[in-house]
Amino acid sequence: MRRMFLVLLAAVIVTACKKESAAVHSEISDPTVAKKKVVNSTLSFAGYTWVVSAPGGLVSPGPNYWNGSNAWVDVNGWLHLKIAKNPSNNHWESAEVYTTQSLGYGTYQWQVEGTLGSFDKNIVLGMYNYSGNDQHDEMDIEIARWGNAAWDNLNYTIWPATGVTASPGVYTASFTTPNGTYTTHRFKRTSSSVKLQSLYGFQDGDANQFQTATFNSPATSISTLSMPVHINLWLYGGLAPSNNQPVEVIIHSFKFTPL
Repeated sequence: MRRMFLVLLAAVIVTACKKESAAVHSEISDPTVAKKKVVNSTLSFAGYTWVVSAPGGLVSPGPNYWNGSNAWVDVNGWLHLKIAKNPSNNHWESAEVYTTQSLGYGTYQWQVEGTLGSFDKNIVLGMYNYSGNDQHDEMDIEIARWGNAAWDNLNYTIWPATGVTASPGVYTASFTTPNGTYTTHRFKRTSSSVKLQSLYGFQDGDANQFQTATFNSPATSISTLSMPVHINLWLYGGLAPSNNQPVEVIIHSFKFTPL
């Protein structure tokens, strides 16, 4: 019964994501909505140069308002991402960075500090590869309940390669952070599979793993493209946090180990 429930829940989440994407496309066609994000700066983190997405009106995902000041690197070299209400315009504003370099096969790992297990239902933290072609060529780790507090909050999604008509591979699970606010998330890309893992604490091995899933091609049509790495903290549907509280996460490290 639980297995059937998870299958049905995964289908609902994929449908929700598709509806979200369709809504974004509809809004982008409106001339009052920005057609693309405006880039105002870059930052250096973990040995890479990252573009910081700046305000440009309501833009996807979400759509959200974005503030370049909501992403910064501290004196320790750690990346901060924040969602907060801007008193100058009364908008809730989100944060996003992505690498100027495209990366391919190998292991992608993020060590994250934050109350991920108790995020508000409208908060989304994404860590992923993405080519820019919507609903294709994307490997996602997302901490999100997609606006429904009863839904699972850990989401692994593998979107098919460009030119392939297939449903995305989806795995969802619920998790809490009983042992503190440090977690590690990673995926390993090869030409035929993506293995994803989430672990308690800051890990380089497999200790304290609490979830994992592997997607294999051809069933999930794994992309072979090299792509930028994205990290974003945003609001589902552009909705304010239901608890009306700002949110901040700290990425202590990002590491890419090529095959």
